[in-house]
Amino acid sequence: MPWIIASLLADHPVSSYLIAWLGSFFIFYASLKGWVRPLPDDVPVEQQLLRPIFLTQVIFAAYMCCTSIFYFIDILGYIDFKKVSNFYLVDQKRLLLTAQCQRYYCLGHAAFTSGILIIMQYPIRRKYTCNARKLSVLVFNITLASFAASLGFRFFPALAQFVHHFDSLTFIAATLSLAMSITERNIIRIMASMLMYGFNLYGALLSGFKEPVILSVLILGIFLYPSYRRTVALIFIPTMVALFLVLPTYNRVFRQHAWFGTQSTAQASKMALNSILHHADQESNWPFFAYRLSEIDMFTKYLDSTPSTVDFYGTQLLTQALTAIIPRALWPSKPITEDQVMERVYAAGVVSKNSTVSAKPAFIVDSYLSGGVPGIFIFLLGYGAICQFIANRAEKLFGGYLLGTSVFFTGLFQVFWRGQSFEFLLNAIIWSYVTMYLIFKFLLHINILKRIENPADQRIV
Repeated sequence: MPWIIASLLADHPVSSYLIAWLGSFFIFYASLKGWVRPLPDDVPVEQQLLRPIFLTQVIFAAYMCCTSIFYFIDILGYIDFKKVSNFYLVDQKRLLLTAQCQRYYCLGHAAFTSGILIIMQYPIRRKYTCNARKLSVLVFNITLASFAASLGFRFFPALAQFVHHFDSLTFIAATLSLAMSITERNIIRIMASMLMYGFNLYGALLSGFKEPVILSVLILGIFLYPSYRRTVALIFIPTMVALFLVLPTYNRVFRQHAWFGTQSTAQASKMALNSILHHADQESNWPFFAYRLSEIDMFTKYLDSTPSTVDFYGTQLLTQALTAIIPRALWPSKPITEDQVMERVYAAGVVSKNSTVSAKPAFIVDSYLSGGVPGIFIFLLGYGAICQFIANRAEKLFGGYLLGTSVFFTGLFQVFWRGQSFEFLLNAIIWSYVTMYLIFKFLLHINILKRIENPADQRIV
């Protein structure tokens, strides 16, 4: 409905943009209140926040649909929410393209959420049950095992992809282990889990990206929320706001010294922290909020070039995504995925071939490039459906929400949180699923998981 109304007002770009932008908040509200389809009632809401309808939708759609407001305000002639000049002339073409992008974001959000709701079938009837005496100990052991696996795969360059999978799994398992240890007040596991969590947080700070740091704090808050609601609300919400305010400065200073300077990452991190603590960096964060927080500026360039100068790609991008799945060890002459993706970036004029910037298109952009408006609806609907299908499968294989969704789905399928280009996304999903299935087989082999033989014992969880 918001997309239809916004489309009818396409000739009034400001109104069209605002309706489409607010439309995403309506979709959030309608889906999270259970208006479209009742929410799962197998466990309290606060104990199922990692399911796709909650966390995945909020992260993916909020980043895609809601962060563009700063870019929109910038187009209208405001910087730091202050009008540049009373004589500022708004670029009408950019404004029209921005409103069009936002309408597509709204449509994509609606399709993605619909895909989740269509496949969402809770409660899940389990096929297997966890045979561990204490789940908190098992989660801690999973943390150690996945960390060891990550280290082991580093010795095999051909299997480097699994390093990322187990790194992500280690982060989620360590965070859950820390939360469970705090709840149980087990000092030894608290210290050990805190060490692993701190190691991951430090690595996030040295990455130069804001998302890993924010997610580290967010996930811990979600795990602790069911047991410490008031404490989480009082501590984690202000912390998240503070991170959004200071991380742009931290990342800018860090990158200046670590990426483009001669300092080590550790030294650059110290310099960035000192810059924040002593207010040494006076540069405005507005360029970050307007042009880097959202990817709408790049999307407008794709809209401007396709189909006017560059034709729709049809099934080409999907075909390239399917070939990207094949390991290079089996196909040594396989085209370089990065080069294939960047071809459409150059064709659209998003960046020049001489630039060192990698500006890979987001999932919704590839959906548009493949088939326009129908492409956005079909691919985003499928995106949500596949996400929910895998979440269902994880709970069925691993005996319920805690291991299935909290540990393995969240640990291995964070790729759904921020839709990447077709080639990278499909490759990550397929091999994450392979990793999940291999872990399932291993846990079944060592009797951590046990098949439920009697159908009467297949408790719905």
